[in-house]
Amino acid sequence: MNDMASEAIYPGGSGDEPPGGDPPDDTLNDTRVRDTLQLLLHSPSFVAGALILVWWIVCALAGAGFAPHDAYASDPLSSLMPPDRMHWCGTDQLGRDICSRVIVGARDILTIAPLATLVGTLAGAALGLVTGYFEGAFGTLVARTLDAVLALPLVIVALLVLAAVGASNLAVVLVIGITFAPLVARTVRAAVLAERHLDYVAAARLRGASALAVMFTEILPNVWPPIVVEATVRLGYAIFAVATLSFLGFGIQPPSADWGLALAESYTLLAGGAWWTVAFDALAIASLVVAVNLIADSLGEVLAS
Repeated sequence: MNDMASEAIYPGGSGDEPPGGDPPDDTLNDTRVRDTLQLLLHSPSFVAGALILVWWIVCALAGAGFAPHDAYASDPLSSLMPPDRMHWCGTDQLGRDICSRVIVGARDILTIAPLATLVGTLAGAALGLVTGYFEGAFGTLVARTLDAVLALPLVIVALLVLAAVGASNLAVVLVIGITFAPLVARTVRAAVLAERHLDYVAAARLRGASALAVMFTEILPNVWPPIVVEATVRLGYAIFAVATLSFLGFGIQPPSADWGLALAESYTLLAGGAWWTVAFDALAIASLVVAVNLIADSLGEVLAS
């Protein structure tokens, strides 16, 4: 009787399987992505972080269009004015509107930090795949070399390199990206080591697939969750690193309204009570880093579930 009912629902199959067998991989992938997005949208921390991040992205893309004043226009007669109706965040030592400069200043940091993160993620993912897939002397040697690099402080390495090659946006992107690559590689390597002995990898080898094909077409699609989470975490560190290098004079250069550069130009004014020249740029950096970390934590929880 049950078999007859199954035939009535899906001729030629059981009652819980649709005609045609398993759904195609594209349908399964779409379903997974949709489910992941739904879980993220129900996460308060992700929504809060995403809203803050979107705000700063809008400022980076179109901030000059809605900033209350010209971010680069100086007015010596209005220098060091505290926040008021005309200047919501006050003015700096040159009479420039701090609110406008904070809005416009998001552009450089949200250009350099994501590019540096992309460089570090791509290089680190490639290194992690190679060192995880080849477990012999080569993979071990590269892994130990990466561990040695990780023992060096990021800021010190970046300062030494930038002092040697000169400070420029391209140099900052490459230095931060290359410094982050070993961190990403270590995470990817651990994920690849857990995957390389599974049946689907053995099946790909039996089909005659090359090592590159196995790594990039078989293993890589199955280790993307930790790569995404690691990239998001590295973005938060990259934002802080760019601001730190700018503060030390080796990052973004004048006349940019970059937040780290603004802190370097104004922090000495704190002794005179001009707190507003530092507070709003510092809050901007903190809010952006916190937003990215909230997104990273939410991604980690959802993708691990």
